[in-house]
Amino acid sequence: MAKPRKNRGLVAALLLCAAPLASAFDDTQIEALITKMTPEEKAGQLTLVAAVYEHEPSDNERQPGEPTAMQRQLNEIREGRISAVFNGIGANWARQLQRAAVEQSRLKIPVLISVDAIHGFHTIYPVPLAEAASWDPALAERVARATAVEATAAGVAWNLAPNVDIARDARWGRGVEGAGEDVLLASRFAAARVRGYQKGGRLADDDAMMATPKHFAGYGGAEGGLDYNVVDISERTLREVYLPPFKAAFDAGAGAVMAGFHEIGGIPAMANSALLDGVLRREWQYPGLVISDYAADHELVEHGVAADDRAAVKLAFMAGVDMSMTSRLYQQYLPELVASGDVPMTRLDQAVRRVLRAKRNLGLFDRPYGRMDTAREKRFSHTADMRALARESATRAIVMLKNDHDLLPLPRTGKRLALIGPLAGGPADLNGPWTVFDDRHDAVSVEAGLRAAIADPTLLSVTRGSDIDAPLEGGIAAAVAAAAAADVVVLAIGEGEAMSGEAQSRTEIVIPAAQQALAEAVAATGKPLVVLLRTGRALALTGAVRDADATLVTWFLGAETGHAIADVLFGTVSPSGRLPVSFPQASGQVPYYYAHKSTGRPPPPGPLKEYTARYRELTAAPLYAFGHGLSYSTIEYSAPALSARTMPWNGRLKASATIRNTGPRAVDETAQLYVHDRVASVTRPVRELKNFLRVHLAPGESREVSFELSRADLEFIGTELKPVAEPGEFDLWIAPSAVDGSATQFTLMPPL
Repeated sequence: MAKPRKNRGLVAALLLCAAPLASAFDDTQIEALITKMTPEEKAGQLTLVAAVYEHEPSDNERQPGEPTAMQRQLNEIREGRISAVFNGIGANWARQLQRAAVEQSRLKIPVLISVDAIHGFHTIYPVPLAEAASWDPALAERVARATAVEATAAGVAWNLAPNVDIARDARWGRGVEGAGEDVLLASRFAAARVRGYQKGGRLADDDAMMATPKHFAGYGGAEGGLDYNVVDISERTLREVYLPPFKAAFDAGAGAVMAGFHEIGGIPAMANSALLDGVLRREWQYPGLVISDYAADHELVEHGVAADDRAAVKLAFMAGVDMSMTSRLYQQYLPELVASGDVPMTRLDQAVRRVLRAKRNLGLFDRPYGRMDTAREKRFSHTADMRALARESATRAIVMLKNDHDLLPLPRTGKRLALIGPLAGGPADLNGPWTVFDDRHDAVSVEAGLRAAIADPTLLSVTRGSDIDAPLEGGIAAAVAAAAAADVVVLAIGEGEAMSGEAQSRTEIVIPAAQQALAEAVAATGKPLVVLLRTGRALALTGAVRDADATLVTWFLGAETGHAIADVLFGTVSPSGRLPVSFPQASGQVPYYYAHKSTGRPPPPGPLKEYTARYRELTAAPLYAFGHGLSYSTIEYSAPALSARTMPWNGRLKASATIRNTGPRAVDETAQLYVHDRVASVTRPVRELKNFLRVHLAPGESREVSFELSRADLEFIGTELKPVAEPGEFDLWIAPSAVDGSATQFTLMPPL
């Protein structure tokens, strides 16, 4: 592993204190440019293509005298046929493209370099779902800021992130890219990540990059958790659950948004004018850029709403998609569609105007090479500060599900440890999906982290036992022997990184059979068992895995995986992560989420009762609830106290509780405020998260945590599909999870 460089300059780069840079390139100049452009050049400004480099594999098949792939791309930029390029990096490479654009093209319009930096750039941080387990949006903002510093040093000005899709079906693989199942938590993380990428509004600075919340909208509601599948949800659910994180991202200033692959109620998102024009433009007055997902305009043909690519372009463009990714269909068809009158020139100019304004807002007209400095690229890559942030964020993402008999933390000395499982080593399966620019050999494995942490590394044995999804010959026997010789078994199991992410839906969200068999065999030795659960989704745990003495959800933690796990395992840090998703008892329960409705026949909390809304084999409870997470101490919550039993229609209500650390160690606790509207014109969830607060508690310390509620916190999407609040009674909890705590009541009074 390369030694990271200490770089005090990163700290300064993370600060947001200076005023934004003002561009000398104003709207008047943009309009002047538009009047000079041919329809072909305008279509070129709406074309985003994949990067190519010198010595592409396709170059081996070219005829003598033919240009290389890189030369062809540079020529297209010179001709004004390409506006932006994605997933290509390097200051020198980017300068070649920019030189072709601003020095060698007719109109000198800068090219825009974009990437998919979902959870880091060169330095890889925890996957977004893991980061959400910190319940700390400020941490997510710091990670996004550091990602932007590193990416922009390599020429990048535009990030095709964050994913702000709500994911309530753990079968859906792309839940790993978002912030989980809850609207409020996802909204706060969406805004934080946008602020971090865009430097809190200083978008023209050379170390800021434009954010792109995706996938607009409702993509996470795919039927059966099947990626790319249809979504069929009510407008109320769309507005109440899936749209708020986008609105939060836009309120934070996101400069672009990506439409989804899916359809909603029979209308593909790429052709959904009610969403793209009605909600986004007219209702929300969003001024930014709308782009397609990868070749999603062409997919309108496969959806069956366009007869051919020409029709697909007209449909997507007139619905409101300004820029096409990779298909080149806008480049191919828009000039002819305008010439034939099928697309108005005013619409074409409108889309081009949005692209040019985005480039202006990024400072590209004023400083086209500002993000293409090789010295800065070297200085702000793989720095020690970034590695420290990767370790901090990874440590805080770990969730301790259980810790029977206080098995954890483990001692650093005097115990023989058997580290067993296919996820004990590396370099694969550490960083997780969506790491386009990482060096996986740079990541720290669990084995390396544990060896570095214990006093005597000879007391640690390491046995693979099985592959991710297949047995190893003799593997279980070797693992059983290692367990028998140890005092404690640490079992590193779960999903491989290829099992989560795009196109990675699963019918059964369980530990793969080969690993489950390994766990059963190891558990049968009777040795204390700690499970390190690597995953990009909630899992249904069974057998020996479910019954382990202690369980840590370690997700995919990135570059500092091993060190972060060792920090928690040996007690350098008390675990503070909280689940951003509910863990169901079985795969058949999903989609499963805490904010469900009671139904007319709500299930009782106890044993099976006929004719209630539950499965015959299970209680209705989760295996582990949303918000759940233990620490190396015990925390007591008082019953919530209210400033009054009534809230005036235009007033506020204060809710507070005393939290006491009754254990021997300092902890970070996350207090969660939930409410339930008892009677409303539209059925309401059994609980809804309304706020949360992380507090640090020394051993024996008590703290009062307080929250203020206003009428706006009690609103929902009413019968007219508009936000409303209604007078009446509410339950309120201040608790450590969505199923804990004692409720108190208050009444929202009607207007005077």
